[in-house]
Amino acid sequence: MSVPHVSKPVEFGDPKFGDFCVEYPNGLVDLSRSNHLDQQEHSGIDITEEPGAQPGSSVTTPTLRPGQLDIPVTGDKTVRLDTNKTAFVIIDMQNFFLHQDIRDHPKGLACVDPLMKVVPFFRDNNIKILWVNWGLGDDELSTIPPSLARGFNANHGYRGFGSKLRGEFGRVLIKGEKNTELYGPLQGLFEDGRDKGTDFWIYKNRMSGLWNQTPLEDFLKENEIKTLLFAGVNADDCVLGTIIDANHKGYDCILVEDTTATTSPDITYQAVLYNAGNTKFLVLNPHE
Repeated sequence: MSVPHVSKPVEFGDPKFGDFCVEYPNGLVDLSRSNHLDQQEHSGIDITEEPGAQPGSSVTTPTLRPGQLDIPVTGDKTVRLDTNKTAFVIIDMQNFFLHQDIRDHPKGLACVDPLMKVVPFFRDNNIKILWVNWGLGDDELSTIPPSLARGFNANHGYRGFGSKLRGEFGRVLIKGEKNTELYGPLQGLFEDGRDKGTDFWIYKNRMSGLWNQTPLEDFLKENEIKTLLFAGVNADDCVLGTIIDANHKGYDCILVEDTTATTSPDITYQAVLYNAGNTKFLVLNPHE
């Protein structure tokens, strides 16, 4: 489900400040923060007419500028991004959650191929790639809240954070261990981007990557990021938790559907999609 098109152009946010977006009847949602409605007569514009529109409801949409990108989303809409202010946040695509020798997560593994396509697409469009992953230091083990430690044990069947896994995977979600590396070809994909300066590894120590003043939020503020595209596992846990906190903090949140999955029953995933479609946007195959 998605929010219907607006009947006339609407600007959301306070026009006195730079944090705003504009939505148009033809389905364009302009998140670039570059064209206030009352300033558009001073910039280059395209004027189109929405099919079936009411008389007098002309659709005025700003011209796509260099450094901007239009991507299709659900609800027959298009989101316009300022690529310098956009980041692709990929959450927990790690061996611990995906490797077949640790657990069975076929839906998560199905996200790998789409990520291998969409990450280069976003890189080529100057969007930063942020690999946000669990990675604890020994000093952090004592700061994990009891509720999280208990819930994690119940869900994953291990003794808990820092305990030893079988084989060569090391200790559960400790920095530098094999289980905290990205799964399969994703590790190489990250390393290629890291060497090019397009990809960044950011550790988190809670389900959400934005639960407090975290390394992720520090990065977003330092780089003046406003719009976040999301991928990863699990959709109804760490991905959703980060999206909710990001939304509360005022970031634009866009869920990339074919790169997100969960081990939970499908009804929980559908609930995530439903809520995202009502308050955010679902990207449809942006690499095609």
